[in-house]
Amino acid sequence: MFKEYQAVFNLLLGTISEGVLVVNEHQIIIEANESAKRMFGYDKEELLEKPLNILIPKNYRAGHDAHFKGFVKNCKHRKMGQGRDIFGLKKDGSSFPLEAGLNPFTLYGKNYVMTIVIDITIRKNQEEKIKSLNSKLEEKIEQRTQELKIAIDELKTLNIELDSENKKRIQVEEEIKTALKKEQELNELKTKFLSLVSHEFKTPLSGILTSAMLLSKYKLTDQQSQRDKHIKTITDKVHYLNNILNDFLSVEKLETGKIIYTPTTFKLSKVVNEVIYNINMLLKDGQKINYPEDIDDFSLFQDEKIIELTLSNVVHNAIKYSSENTAIDIFITQDHSKTVFKVKDNGIGIPEKDQKNIFNRYFRAENALFTQGTGIGLNIVKNHLENLGGTICFTSTENVETIFTITIPNNATS
Repeated sequence: MFKEYQAVFNLLLGTISEGVLVVNEHQIIIEANESAKRMFGYDKEELLEKPLNILIPKNYRAGHDAHFKGFVKNCKHRKMGQGRDIFGLKKDGSSFPLEAGLNPFTLYGKNYVMTIVIDITIRKNQEEKIKSLNSKLEEKIEQRTQELKIAIDELKTLNIELDSENKKRIQVEEEIKTALKKEQELNELKTKFLSLVSHEFKTPLSGILTSAMLLSKYKLTDQQSQRDKHIKTITDKVHYLNNILNDFLSVEKLETGKIIYTPTTFKLSKVVNEVIYNINMLLKDGQKINYPEDIDDFSLFQDEKIIELTLSNVVHNAIKYSSENTAIDIFITQDHSKTVFKVKDNGIGIPEKDQKNIFNRYFRAENALFTQGTGIGLNIVKNHLENLGGTICFTSTENVETIFTITIPNNATS
């Protein structure tokens, strides 16, 4: 049937990298290109006039005739094996996975089907490798989790005298694990959590271990100052680790609705003075905080601890992300219904591409990755403020300034 166009037809078939088979309505192979012959392991002309069944594994032949006749009758283009895997049978008896597209046509009053065959063995092998890699990744995550537990146990051993805090830490660890199990995107949170703890715990733990070892070297009476220095290092780093764990505890309480707010009436200047007094020890050389003006008559009926936590977090960030010899300005205004805090720094700023994610939990801006932090503080502050009917937003220009604006109702709703 193809004799008039045999040369052109053979040329076209020879240029196609996929296997091409043409069968008549009786499922007899009347044409095959070189790619198909190589794919199924047959020599030149060996496939011609052979039944199509020689290329189909025995366990797939059942019902094939009925499917074929129905397909020829409907005369529609489609893919074979949609929703299931299909296989081809080689001359040597081995099978391989494939994809096949069926293309019916009629020539000189007779029906034919052209099948385009693609060997997908490599793709299937890659899929299996990906499955294996995913399984190994889960094992590695589990291993990292165990390593983290070992590191925390070592910290407990080094700080036996802080037994009450250790008990609190154990409780927090259990609550963190419970919270993580409730997350819908478990794998993503697990990866971020491990990365965070590895980074934020490793440096303080190293400092504690180093100071603990050095303490044993200062045994003389006149070396008390050196002993005090290392004792202070251990205490500071333990408090730092405890603050991280308290942040995780706050996240869990916020998500489970366990936070109970206690509004009271208080002078705003009292909170501002407390925040600035506690944070002065964190100032870098030449840094200063410009105190807000005319706030002596400002009062709030709100949860005082949450207001202090919010202001402390934002001012602390302003100090941390600003260089030496810079100023942090605090502005506070109040009308009959709300109080507005503005905290302005002249620091590294927040890259524009990162600004939309800055309140997301665990998120760290690109230019802050090498600065200590958990990426939790602003997320906690935002949730507290929203629960109290307030808001927090910011404007920032990289390497110029950042201004955080906090708005809170003067009176907490009952």
